Amino acid sequence: MTPVSLNPGAARLTDWRAILDGAAAALAGDSAGRIASGRAIVEEIVAAGTVTYGVNTGFGKLASVRIADADLATLQRNLILSHAVGTGPALPDAVVRLLLAMKAASLARGASGVRPVVIAALTGALQADALPVIPAKGSVGASGDLAPLAHMTAALMGFGEIRLKGETLPAAEALKRIGQAPLALVAKEGLALINGTQVSTTLALTGLAAIARVFDAALVAGALSVDALKGSDTPFDPRIQALRGQPGQIKVAKVLLDLIAGSAIRESHRHGDSKVQDPYSLRCQPQVMGAVGDLIGNAAVTLAIEANAVTDNPLVLGVGEIVSGGNFHAEPVAFAADTLALAVCEIGNLSERRMALLVDPVMSGLPPFLARDAGLNSGFMIAQVTAAALASENKQKAYPASVDTIPTSANQEDHVSMATHGAFRLIEMARNAASIIGVELMAAAEAIEHHRPLKTGPRLERVLALLRERIAPLTEDRYLAPDLAAATECVLSGAVGQAAGLDYFAALT
Repeated sequence: MTPVSLNPGAARLTDWRAILDGAAAALAGDSAGRIASGRAIVEEIVAAGTVTYGVNTGFGKLASVRIADADLATLQRNLILSHAVGTGPALPDAVVRLLLAMKAASLARGASGVRPVVIAALTGALQADALPVIPAKGSVGASGDLAPLAHMTAALMGFGEIRLKGETLPAAEALKRIGQAPLALVAKEGLALINGTQVSTTLALTGLAAIARVFDAALVAGALSVDALKGSDTPFDPRIQALRGQPGQIKVAKVLLDLIAGSAIRESHRHGDSKVQDPYSLRCQPQVMGAVGDLIGNAAVTLAIEANAVTDNPLVLGVGEIVSGGNFHAEPVAFAADTLALAVCEIGNLSERRMALLVDPVMSGLPPFLARDAGLNSGFMIAQVTAAALASENKQKAYPASVDTIPTSANQEDHVSMATHGAFRLIEMARNAASIIGVELMAAAEAIEHHRPLKTGPRLERVLALLRERIAPLTEDRYLAPDLAAATECVLSGAVGQAAGLDYFAALT
């Protein structure tokens, strides 16, 4: 993959996605001056003995405790070790890779007061594929993602574990293998590293990238189901959409029309169809999926800003000026994550309903459950049940995280965002939705087999060819789990959207 050159403060969503997908990354631009200026201000304050939060005081509720100059390095070390109390499964490697890049880019803006060696430790680990093992749970998304970022920092100091090119090692051993000295922190650096919304934001961006691919595949599956069910493309007429004016609806209707264009199946029943109207899951796709697309786009705007932000505390704002604020509060990310959860939930809901139509002989006019010799064979009977189970699971997970809060740190941090787990759930929700779409794609492809030798639109035929490279027609019952896994991977990898010429994520930037 083409290496990514990250411009601190001005990186694009496609840059972050490329890093998620495994591209090498390095910081671009001339940030050395900003970094040096920020650090010089911190050192001047230390030398002057001015009491400044985060530099020579305790933290949180202990902010009033003055720390002696001789203990400032110990203060930073203790901060990291005491805050490394995460639990649960480790964050995926791709998320950690993105996290290292995003944290380095944020610190490189010069408002955090760290030395260049701190940023070099992050970028060095990234370039060596030495990824700290970070438990996913333990952050409430305020005062920064403290616990997970502490695990990241501790690993760079030689504590905990690092996954080096896929092998999990003691952190000190991994650092030795890549020739990187354990990071020794000085005044303010520990706090700069563990304050910030980067974990919440990387998780939300990971969800966004996956959900955008699911969105592409859902449009493909929806168009394929319309054709497989001999549905009408009339509801996608642009004049209908223009009268409402919703931008997402207009775009989705055009995509659906373009996907079905050139279908011989559609032409075979254009003038002789006795159906008056199709069910909503076919007919109202522009209205539902258009609204979903708009939600995804709104969330993307928020996350694009947040990914470039400086969100630690306190911040170096000018000569002799270090100011405390609240940029570490992840409420914008929490709202974006909740929006994405609603969006991906609705994608799955609509797809599952189309799947139900495909297996219902009354609604489809096709064999029951698309089975040949139905009765002896069950066809896609239980595949639809799987789709229903996953759709309901996503409904449960879609409850907004941002409406919850709980006071922490002896009521100093008395309102929190819950952005971290609100964003973390998106990864599983996206996979669930990808499997629902995978089931629909398998069934719609099978339904098209019943219309052969007629062909669907050229773009949809390319998707069918992709599926048939991995999944054979269902001539009789067989072990279907590997087929579903293959279809799910085609969705999550973006292969379905690519085959159809769709990339909604790229359009967000």
